[in-house]
Amino acid sequence: MDKKWWSYAGLIAVAAIWGANFGISRYAMDMFDPILFTFLRFGLAVPFFFLLLKLTEGSVGIPMKAAVQLAAIGLVGITTLEISVMYSIKYTTLANASLLNVAPWPIFAAVFGTLFIRERISSRLIVGGIVAMVGVCLIILGGEEGLSLGSDNMVGNLLALGVSIIGALYNVVCMPLMKKYSALRVSAWMILFGSLFMLPFTIGSWGKVEWGDLGAAGYGAILFNVLVSTVFAFVVWNASMYKIGATRANFFRYVVPASAMLAGYIWFDEGIAGSQLVGALFMAAGLVWISMEKRKGSPEAAKPEVA
Repeated sequence: MDKKWWSYAGLIAVAAIWGANFGISRYAMDMFDPILFTFLRFGLAVPFFFLLLKLTEGSVGIPMKAAVQLAAIGLVGITTLEISVMYSIKYTTLANASLLNVAPWPIFAAVFGTLFIRERISSRLIVGGIVAMVGVCLIILGGEEGLSLGSDNMVGNLLALGVSIIGALYNVVCMPLMKKYSALRVSAWMILFGSLFMLPFTIGSWGKVEWGDLGAAGYGAILFNVLVSTVFAFVVWNASMYKIGATRANFFRYVVPASAMLAGYIWFDEGIAGSQLVGALFMAAGLVWISMEKRKGSPEAAKPEVA
């Protein structure tokens, strides 16, 4: 099998995990302040990242210049992005947040990729992207909430759109660093800095948690978020994104709402409308069309540098 298919499979698997994690995180929000839970997800993942880094690459260090760059990426791509996601959900409907968080993200990634790292946008990518975006809109808007454009949702809507812009930008700026360092090294340091910047926002939330009453389900939600949704997902996503390019990779984020829809059906007895099933077919067709393109000049695998 062509190696590129492993990268596409990795993107789909990670997007499906992130979509399913909406259901797990919704359950956890009954026990944790949202920002504290997000901090636990990333902060507890840090030791695992550095242990894996030491075991697989023999060192964990990076030069000072790269540390400054990854600190900035962590501040924007982890701290700012994740907190913005939480507050976008708080100040608008879930449908609005999902649509504005997810649908424009690949478009911004394509623009930034063209401007900053000169990624090529082909006609196949444009056609497949449009078909997939129509599909994801049908999935999100076909839910019970639909789209709400009321003025009382404006702050949340703007935050959700900002998430797409910030997320796409941070994906693109990671690419040059992954030409010098492995996806694991970039992920480890980015998440370390992002967690440190997020820590002050958790002050006052720790004492509100009934730690003794969390039970297996509560600790299981934390464990899934740390090991699966963060450690595994970030390494696989970044490695796959480097292989096929940020522009193409970000269209596979459209799997997230489809997976979240399925998780809602399985765990929360949420209905699935016919338009959502049609949307899922459109989304799948668009992504398959994108993945069938033979990409010219794909980068070689990143060779880790040691500090």
